[in-house]
Amino acid sequence: MTETKVIPDPNHPLLPLARAYTDYFTPTVTGVENLPVSGPALVIGNHSSIYWAPEVWITFMAMLEHRPDEPSYGVAHDILLRAPILGDSLRQFGVIPASRESAAKGLKDGGAVMVYPGGDWEACRPWTDRGKIDFAERKGFIRLALELGVPVIPAVANGGHDSIFVLSRGERTARLLQLDKLVRAKVFPYTLGLPFGVAPILPQLPLPASVTVSFLPALDWSTQPGDPEDAGLVDEFYTRTVDTMQAELDRLRAETPNPVAAGIKKHVAGLPGPLKGLADLL
Repeated sequence: MTETKVIPDPNHPLLPLARAYTDYFTPTVTGVENLPVSGPALVIGNHSSIYWAPEVWITFMAMLEHRPDEPSYGVAHDILLRAPILGDSLRQFGVIPASRESAAKGLKDGGAVMVYPGGDWEACRPWTDRGKIDFAERKGFIRLALELGVPVIPAVANGGHDSIFVLSRGERTARLLQLDKLVRAKVFPYTLGLPFGVAPILPQLPLPASVTVSFLPALDWSTQPGDPEDAGLVDEFYTRTVDTMQAELDRLRAETPNPVAAGIKKHVAGLPGPLKGLADLL
């Protein structure tokens, strides 16, 4: 076992906090049986709602529950992992730095590694693009999967980006502040919400949107040999991947076109006694 390999303690103090947090988004997870119960796998998701990102915790906890005796890893920005106390706790929970090297180590340890290729660019996309997969042409996950010969499992999420009104990525502000050099960020998002109204990057209260995560079968190209240095092949596999995930996101949005209303209805249905009957009125 290398120093990377971590199987989170089922009694880890972050788990009840994470469950309480995700319960606010009344999550539904489907298709988790598509994730191998053992051995390496690269789980790729679409990122939403800036720092709230409920899909990250929902997906990661589903991985932990599906693979209780095998390592599972999520990636996080260095800023979080350097934070006192929090950083150590996250590492014990299976969180590793968001880098190619760390993801490769996790996969070589036989772990399921969860990554979000779109990163902050996708997580900070405008609310009007909430139904769009946007990996910003980032193809490193394709090359990594081909190099190591591991299956790629899409985990497509719907609803998270309905919970926050992102007005703009704030790319110009990010450039002026030189955030790319300081913290490897190309965005400085502006949002609309409570309690700050229109504001840059401040934590607005998220709406209780219902979040669905759908694990898809391993992408066919990831189960076959391929040359990670073949740019044309990488481009083709990238396009096929985004198209597959976009089709699933379109399906999820057709199924739940208003995740906020769906989330409110689920919360009301969980109220005690006759109060839950109010859900039928929504």
